Amino acid sequence: MSRDYDSQLLESVAVRRRRMRDALLFGAQRGRRTADERFGKMFAGIAIAAVLCAGCIGWSFLQSTLAKQKADQEKQQQQQEQLYDPSSDADPSGAGGKGAEKR
Repeated sequence: MSRDYDSQLLESVAVRRRRMRDALLFGAQRGRRTADERFGKMFAGIAIAAVLCAGCIGWSFLQSTLAKQKADQEKQQQQQEQLYDPSSDADPSGAGGKGAEKR
């Protein structure tokens, strides 16, 4: 029996503390402040979502830019190799050279 009374007492003290805290934080216009908080939380959520979307777009742009730069570097490297070793690019189809001499 005493345990039941103790738990009721502890619960009533917790409820009273919560009510006192709410009265201190929100004052007489609890309902209005709660709605204001909801709008604030919704706005914060939208702002976070916008920042995440912008981050994804930025990351995608960065990756595509780096991929283009890498492709350009490889292309320049191939062109430089062709300039320094023109014999490897003389006839890529294989029709010239030895095949032309046999005719």
